[in-house]
Amino acid sequence: MGQTAIDPNNLPYADGDFYAFEEVLSASERARLHEVRDWLAKEVRPIAVDCWNRGEFPMEIIPKLAELDVVSPVRRQGYSNLLAGLLHAEFTRADTSIATFMGVHDGLFTGSIEALASQEQQDAWLPDIYSLKKIGAFGLTEPLGGSDVAGGTRTTAIRDGGSWILNGAKRWIGNATFSDWVVIYARDVADNQVKGFLVDTTLEGYQATKIENKISLRTVQNADIILDNVVVPDEFHLKGANSFKDTNKVLKVTRLAVAWQAVGQQMAAFDVARRYAVERHQFGKPLASYQLVQEQLVQILGNTVASMGMMVRLAQLEDLGAAKDEQSALAKAFTTARMRESVALGRGILGGNGIVTDYEMAKIFADAEAIYSYEGTHEINSLVTGRAITGIAAFV
Repeated sequence: MGQTAIDPNNLPYADGDFYAFEEVLSASERARLHEVRDWLAKEVRPIAVDCWNRGEFPMEIIPKLAELDVVSPVRRQGYSNLLAGLLHAEFTRADTSIATFMGVHDGLFTGSIEALASQEQQDAWLPDIYSLKKIGAFGLTEPLGGSDVAGGTRTTAIRDGGSWILNGAKRWIGNATFSDWVVIYARDVADNQVKGFLVDTTLEGYQATKIENKISLRTVQNADIILDNVVVPDEFHLKGANSFKDTNKVLKVTRLAVAWQAVGQQMAAFDVARRYAVERHQFGKPLASYQLVQEQLVQILGNTVASMGMMVRLAQLEDLGAAKDEQSALAKAFTTARMRESVALGRGILGGNGIVTDYEMAKIFADAEAIYSYEGTHEINSLVTGRAITGIAAFV
């Protein structure tokens, strides 16, 4: 007797939402999530591997993203932080590079304006930012400074009458090869405090050069930035950005967004690995019929569910205004560690096909490395959490 064909799209839990977390959303928010998910399946996932292979950003997608209207869902549109997180996970599930583009423009850049600009500055800048008429970038990390920039950036700002003069360098700045604006964080020489500035990328002395030879997020246009006596009028100094504590208001939120990316990355790994295991035959049977393969799929699912459960609760705390920095740090550390295990298991399930991008898993596997490292390394976020539970700082 022949085996009955299995439709991998018509199985219980095929979407990986094993504990029905989506049901926590309101009906209108669920409808919005499904709308965005369908759009991503149509517009992003089909082009993702080709763009990644070529290392080129699909500029034609920006007007489509503008029509989708997904920038600042919480503050501007009144949605919950849970929906915002699930949307970011869905973007990552479709393609981590496009999700990172959105994370930079919407989370880091727009978040800086929303949190640190004056009301007058927000009124002048945010309409074009929300509509994606102006694309933004976020300049904090430096060639010699990553996690330690909290102690002060090497990039400097000197007040000169009604302007500021910026000098220094930034590295790994996403979107910066084509952005219209970039928020630059620089140390004010006068008081040694980190301040934020909205910099027009056409200003004299500003230069952005694409970083080549990446093995992760190849579609994202990361850049090295040089600031050589860039003159910024004082009205472009973010009035609420006057210390690194102010900057951390933005990073706390975006650290949560990266933890949601770790959820989305695991969802992507589960999608690809589960479908492959059901459809691929070895020794005359589907891969999924073997006990060890099922155990590996269950481990990926368990990691995903555990990560999402943590993030759902943290989103609820965020909606209540009760989320703490150390909780965000634990979330980023935990979810990215589980993600690393999940994508490795998924890659292994695909065997040799797991190391070519044709089957998507190789891209998912490689992109996970960037998520693991940015917005605070696993080690730094672990130590932030460790400080909270012991009262002892294990780093300067």
